[in-house]
Amino acid sequence: MSMNNITKLKNILNEEIKGYGELIDLLRREKDYLIELNITGIENISKEKDTLILKLRLFEQERMNLLKELLQDDKDAKEITLQRLYELTGDETLKEMRLKLISMLQSIEELNEFNGILIERSLSFVKSSLAFLKASGIETKFRETTLSRKA
Repeated sequence: MSMNNITKLKNILNEEIKGYGELIDLLRREKDYLIELNITGIENISKEKDTLILKLRLFEQERMNLLKELLQDDKDAKEITLQRLYELTGDETLKEMRLKLISMLQSIEELNEFNGILIERSLSFVKSSLAFLKASGIETKFRETTLSRKA
């Protein structure tokens, strides 16, 4: 097992931890924008999230490649995981990083679920508002305005 590869892995893990921290911040800002119904803010956050997620996917792929390399001689490894690498090396830093990543991923999942609920409520509000407008006979004017904006 190459110490150089373990050092590279730790560097990647640090970048992932930093990236997931940024994602948590973006999700919190997104939550605020959803509550405020700030469409521009939501659009901007969405673009930032997309960029960050691509970056995180690259780090993830690089991490998995390094783990494969590090564990290629381990005949007992059923899965290529940080836990298994920690078991082989006893490196407490790897254990701490793994636990930090797990905690961050749980936070991301919770924020995503909450934001999803906010989006569903907003969509429901829009649908009921459109139904009200339709029942009030305002639909025709709304459609004309929408069509003229597209032209």
